[in-house]
Amino acid sequence: MATTVFTIANQKGGVGKTTTAVNLAAALAEKKLPTLLVDLDPQANATSSIGVEKTAGKSLYGPLHNEGTAAEMITGTAYENLSLIPAEEDLAAAEMELAQSENYLLRLRGVLEPVRASDRYRVIIIDCPPALGMLSMNSLAAANHLLIALQCEYMALEGLGQILRNVDRLKAAHINDNLDLGGVVMTMFDMRTNLSRQVVDEVKKHLPDKIFKTVIPRTVRLSEAPSFGKTIFAYDNANPGATAYRQLAKEVIDRFNLKAAPAPAAASAATTAPAS
Repeated sequence: MATTVFTIANQKGGVGKTTTAVNLAAALAEKKLPTLLVDLDPQANATSSIGVEKTAGKSLYGPLHNEGTAAEMITGTAYENLSLIPAEEDLAAAEMELAQSENYLLRLRGVLEPVRASDRYRVIIIDCPPALGMLSMNSLAAANHLLIALQCEYMALEGLGQILRNVDRLKAAHINDNLDLGGVVMTMFDMRTNLSRQVVDEVKKHLPDKIFKTVIPRTVRLSEAPSFGKTIFAYDNANPGATAYRQLAKEVIDRFNLKAAPAPAAASAATTAPAS
């Protein structure tokens, strides 16, 4: 089955973007969907959040400069069906260097295409830097769907229009004609405040068909999990945040018709029995 590429973006930091990328990827993997998480943020928060050490030379910096391949950068994680392309600080230099290269907005798409074409993964999730710079624009150019992590506060609404305008620009320039707004994930929802509910209602008013029904609650455990290098499922499986990300994964699977590939037929006992 074809690989579906999602990019999770927001030009504002601290809105739950990386938390969503990591835990949505883990939840999809838990649903038996082979998933590749791509950390495109030089801060490498997704990398550390999933328990992988930052390693010099282990990121997409080299492949973006025609040095090595994306497949060579893939590393395993502690989670079944979930792989990672880590990030490192060198990616920060790519923001300036990419602008000087030919077809600079299409570099990431070209780098990821062999991985995508291999059908090794059902889903690729790209975690972007908290800015609409060259790496984020490359991510938009490489994706099928944009998922926006939007914090439940009014200031966050101002950046929503800017992201959508960039999507329109890419499509108008025929950089990625097929890119669409896959959905808006409302994060850091505080049920105790009217403000959170008002912001959700405002987004529903403007994007009624795009906002996900699942809202991600503000919980201390969700904030703590990355510092232990764990997903919320490994850190506190009973936490409301874990329940929410599982519900979000189900919505994503249903909305984009993501189905796990059928399991291969079981081999006969004669061929699988260990030697005595």
